[in-house]
Amino acid sequence: MRILIKNARIIDPSQNMDKKGDLLIDKGKILKIGGSIKEKAQEVIDAKGKIVSPGFVDMHTHLREPGREEVETIETASMAAVSGGFTTISAMPNTTPPCDGMAEAKYIIDRSREVGLVNILPIGSITKGREGQEITEMDELKEAGCPAVSDDGSSVMDASLMRRALEYASMEEMLVISHAEDTTLSDEGVMHEGYWSTVLGLSPIPAEAESIVVQRDIALASLAGARLHIAHISCAESVRLIREAKKKGIKVTCEVTPHHFSLTDEEVKTYDTSLKVNPPLRAKEDVEEIKKGIKDGTIDVIATDHAPHLENEKEKEFNYAPFGMIGLETALSLTAENLIDKGVLGWPEAIKMLSSLPAEILRIEKGTLKEGQDADIAIIDPDAEWVYQKEKVKSKATNSPFIGKKMKAKVTHAIYRGKVVAKED
Repeated sequence: MRILIKNARIIDPSQNMDKKGDLLIDKGKILKIGGSIKEKAQEVIDAKGKIVSPGFVDMHTHLREPGREEVETIETASMAAVSGGFTTISAMPNTTPPCDGMAEAKYIIDRSREVGLVNILPIGSITKGREGQEITEMDELKEAGCPAVSDDGSSVMDASLMRRALEYASMEEMLVISHAEDTTLSDEGVMHEGYWSTVLGLSPIPAEAESIVVQRDIALASLAGARLHIAHISCAESVRLIREAKKKGIKVTCEVTPHHFSLTDEEVKTYDTSLKVNPPLRAKEDVEEIKKGIKDGTIDVIATDHAPHLENEKEKEFNYAPFGMIGLETALSLTAENLIDKGVLGWPEAIKMLSSLPAEILRIEKGTLKEGQDADIAIIDPDAEWVYQKEKVKSKATNSPFIGKKMKAKVTHAIYRGKVVAKED
């Protein structure tokens, strides 16, 4: 089927492109881009006043399937993803069982193809069973389709094991994604250590629980000559450490979530458990440093850390509720409101952090509108205003502090391999 998108502002950071024009899709591929295209198509989308960008690539999604399909499935996560403009998502390995072998990785790929809404990349676990004891067979994980390994949800506390994992991953040309958390410091903490944890009487997690492991893993990556990606950074010291590492030529990249640049620990005074995330929401000074890191390019990627939970799991006292919030459907809006509207980024830079840069880090042929590539596309209305309503959430879970809030900017269409898989309303 041919689809012609007309009158758009086309932004493709992979080609340094930001211009007005048309885009023609044929047989699932991008056939022509730019200028006025006169060829006929079965479907014509008028994108006047809208932005056409590569489909977004999420480096950090929790699917829950296999094992906890009552919380989220590959199908419902895929629906949430395309609703938010994501056409590729990375399935973190903390499922039941964890993705620590070829069979588990292939299951995720096969199920994603059955659903057919998004491209799903399985992220293999660093250690067997995510138990931090024995390194997985990374060659098998690579062969099965895993571009990276991570024990996300848990930190690899054994420095010697982490060094060997980095060396092994480097041999396999795989990325290592670090969940940076010293659990001897975070212990039973539930929020950032600072003024508000004292006022609220909640167990604290110091920023050092993150930054100490960031520093360690950067040193180990340098020693191993490996590619390291730091997940969901949240504090000022992590930004400074990564900035210095990049200046030294160490192969380190990092991501930040929309909630970590949109919210501070003060928000926790409502005791809304959807605000309980790991790493925790940090102090205002940390958020300001995060924004500086985004602006100067220290922070490479915006990733959602989409973490669904059952309603009855979150409806507990703050101390006992699980960590995490959903984020696939709100990532673009929070980026527009808190980065673009505040002058931290322009649209081209924001789209780069959501699409081409994560694809580049994962070394996949996505996040681009180049002719001949898969037609994975997001069409964005940058001026749209909408309310994030609970009954319209596509995810199976609704643990988000943004439900009921007015949002800015919206994906009106998501196209995956030349097929329109989501439309506004």
